[in-house]
Amino acid sequence: MSLAFTWDEAYGEELVAFVQKSVQTRSYSDEEGNYARLIEAKMKELGFDEVRIDPAGNVVGRVGSGPRIIHFDSHMDTVQVNDGDQWVSPPFGGEIVDGMLYGRGSVDMKSSLGASVYAAALAKKSGLLEGKTVYVTGSVCEEYCDGVCLEHFYRDSGIRPDCCVICEPSNNVITLGHTGKVQARIKTHGVSAHGSAPEKGVNAVYEMAEIITRVDQLNKRLQATPGCGTIVLSDISCVSASLNAVPSECEIYLDRRLRMGETVDKVKGELEELIAGKRATWEPGTLYHTSWNGAELVYEPAHDPWKIGEQDPLTLKCNEAYEAVFGKAPEKYDFWDFGTNAVVPVSMGVPTIGFGAGEYKLAHMRDERCAVEQIKEACRFYTQLISLL
Repeated sequence: MSLAFTWDEAYGEELVAFVQKSVQTRSYSDEEGNYARLIEAKMKELGFDEVRIDPAGNVVGRVGSGPRIIHFDSHMDTVQVNDGDQWVSPPFGGEIVDGMLYGRGSVDMKSSLGASVYAAALAKKSGLLEGKTVYVTGSVCEEYCDGVCLEHFYRDSGIRPDCCVICEPSNNVITLGHTGKVQARIKTHGVSAHGSAPEKGVNAVYEMAEIITRVDQLNKRLQATPGCGTIVLSDISCVSASLNAVPSECEIYLDRRLRMGETVDKVKGELEELIAGKRATWEPGTLYHTSWNGAELVYEPAHDPWKIGEQDPLTLKCNEAYEAVFGKAPEKYDFWDFGTNAVVPVSMGVPTIGFGAGEYKLAHMRDERCAVEQIKEACRFYTQLISLL
């Protein structure tokens, strides 16, 4: 199969320059405004039919007006950099060294976002949009609130896509799904007393100590069991009347990852077992954020794992697009071991798949970097996929 469009290498170089500028534009979670406006301006320059920033702060671009709706999503936010002086290339320099674009967000996930923007524009220019509408979103606060940005986008726009491509980094390998996640808080409840008379109180931290041991034991059992995920204690705190008092409350935050076959309900049972016999309760690990333009984001972190079928029509179209771009059929598929915005379209029953530039194990790391050629390849793949859907 041949490409449905003509690829101009100068267009690819323009794309790379845009991604460089994107990396140079810092966009930590809840601080994506400058990057959003950069994307907005580029979409307008490239001739998108509609460009807007929605109430949640997502950038939304549209090309075409047909009944079949195709959605490409990438998040704009990145994790922070706290060790910039130790990078081999400045984390916001956007420098290219030996064919690799360095900088925070180069993998996660400004390369793929740029590729999807340029792909939609190329599809329009190449006349590939008959009967189709393509939406490209740059979404907010994914690093903390998987999918909440898309809940806002779909609700506010009234859009329900026919298919969704999540452009998270996959080393340009078609990715069929990802793990599930449950985050929860466990609180132990003690009785305050003066530090000079601890026997008159109940120390909530001591109450938590056995629970922490149980969490560690649970993780070891999970990792020793094929097909099971992980659990980690990611935060701990306590409440005390003073440094001279017995703590009256202790809280831990747990992050439980689920493999295929595990369920949110199973994890709820595990949480009950963790607190059994202790002065303790658990609750969902709900997170609250305010987006860069003031929208209130509420995230309920409880998602089952998902996987699209290898014979699903969307997967087969991705196979065709892959073969046209790379000159061979896919040798393998991937499965992300982290969460993404896919949780929302999947929950709606929308066929969803993943594909993006960059090795995802380099995300969030010092010296994050993406191969320049992969950025161009991702753009060609997205464009070809639009032509086939």
